[in-house]
This record gives sequence, C-alpha cells and structure tokens, in this order.
Amino acid sequence: MGDPTDEDEAFVLDASRPFSRADAAKAKIKPSTLRGPRFTRLFSGVYVSTDAPLTPLQRVRAALVPFRGNGFASHASAARVYEVPIPTLPDEHVTVTAAAHRRTHPGIVCHVMRKPRAVVFDGIGVSSPDQLFTELASQVSLVDLVVAGDHLVRRHRGVTASTLADFAAAGVLPGSRVAATAAGYVRENVRSPMETRLRMLIVLAGLPEPRINALVGTGDGMLKREHDLVYAASKTVVEYDGQQHAAEQWERDLERREEADDDGWRILTVVAKGIYRRPDLTLERIHRVLLERGEPGVPKHLSDAWRPHFPVVR
Repeated sequence: MGDPTDEDEAFVLDASRPFSRADAAKAKIKPSTLRGPRFTRLFSGVYVSTDAPLTPLQRVRAALVPFRGNGFASHASAARVYEVPIPTLPDEHVTVTAAAHRRTHPGIVCHVMRKPRAVVFDGIGVSSPDQLFTELASQVSLVDLVVAGDHLVRRHRGVTASTLADFAAAGVLPGSRVAATAAGYVRENVRSPMETRLRMLIVLAGLPEPRINALVGTGDGMLKREHDLVYAASKTVVEYDGQQHAAEQWERDLERREEADDDGWRILTVVAKGIYRRPDLTLERIHRVLLERGEPGVPKHLSDAWRPHFPVVR
C-alpha cells in the first residue's frame, strides 16, 4: 500500500463534474480558490467548474457526491435523469439503503429504503422506472403521474402498465395506492404529455376511452391516417394542436383533415387553453358531438370527477 501523501500527489480532479471539498483538498485547491470565480457551489461542500454547464443532470450528480457511492438518485431526481416530464420540483432526492448512510444537506432530501430497485442509467445510480413511478406518486398529481407513466412505458423497454401496477401493489412506498390507481390509466403509444392530459380529461369525465394514435380507414378500406384520439364507431377524432408545427407538418395535418371530411369523419381540435383554462368547454363540445354522432356508451350527463384535476379559469 502506497503512502497516503503519494496518493494525494497523484490525485487528478475533473472539475467539470461535481466534486467535494475533500476532493478539492486532495487536488491542492485552496478554500479561498473554491470560493472564487473559478468554481460554482452547487450544494454545501459540493462544487463544479464555472465553465461546466449547469444542467439538471449535473445537479443530480452533485446531490450524490456527499453520499460517496452509498446512495442513488430517486423521486424527482430520477425523473430528471430519465427526462420524464414532471412539474418543476426544487429539491434533489437521494435514497440510501441504511440509516447510517443518511446525510443532511439543504436542497437534498434523503430517503431510506432497505431493498430498493436501483439501476445504472447514463452512468448514474437511479431508481428503476417501476420504482420511480410509485416514488412520484407522493410528489405529483394523478394526471401528472399518468403523464410520467405513459412516458416511461414508451421510452423504456420492459416497462408496461402491468409492471408499474405490480410494483405499486407491493405497497413498499408511500403513495403506493395512488400509483396503483394511476397505473390503471397508463397506456402504450402515447406521443406527448398533452395527449395524456386530453385523454385523462375525457376519461375522468366519464366518456368512453378513445383509441390512442389509431389508424383509421378511408372509403376504399385502406388504413392510412393516424389521429391522436379516435372513436371509430362514430367516426369522431379528438386531436391536440400545440400550434407549434413546422410548415410541412401543418400542411400534412390539413391534408389529413380534408381526407377525413371526405370520408365522413369529424375532427375536434383542442388547444392548450381548452385543457388548462376552459376544460369545461372542451368537454361540452366533445360530449355533444359524440351524442349527436351516436358513439356507444356515452352517458347523458358527465361525471364531475375531472374537476379537481382540471381547474376552470374564466
């Protein structure tokens, strides 16, 4: 075994990645230099070069530094690693497997879980997608949790609504009951968070669940058009329009609408205001059209279960 002083002499610090004050001392960086313009303090005792980009992933790495390999990113931090779309949450979250490994730092929430499901993703120890889904149940709303679930199912091989439900059913984490409920709404092939929100608005109101990104046929029987939410029996389509399409995409959308009109389909377009400000008007329109066109299973009156999740802003 070499002399500790020799080890310190050979120590090379990569300041583009978060490092501890102890690592700085080993690299012969003075405390006064750490406090100067060359370095940025991310958390108590954790620094990085000011030249390094301060990305969400960088902050997650920084949060793990004080735990010296004894913790992994979880909850909102794991969501950031996986690029799961969730609301902005201020703290980083680290989970350890024993209370002795807990650390207290402002801006870092530490959890203890004796038998976690952790994996390595993008070089970072992180909660498995199934575990993350249940972790998020204690941090985000039901609709945001379904958005996260749809994303995880689409982006990660082997993750399904059933695997999310199975982990939640084990009841090993706070929020397991909410996660089990949300898993029942998770679907495959969802292309965007706003598609999820629109579908959840419809379903929570008690309307039949539409098919997702389904191909619909033309009069000659050929399958050629794909739409966000489809009611095949009544030839009704509900689509979200983010009004951010490139010109070519916008032209293709117009062509699809013209073809749909020729074949007797009705397309209802919903924009962000129809979800975030006037969901009531969106539901009234969809409900009316589905009744007029004879879609099976449409109730005479809508449920109010959507209201806690989609506030009306007049």
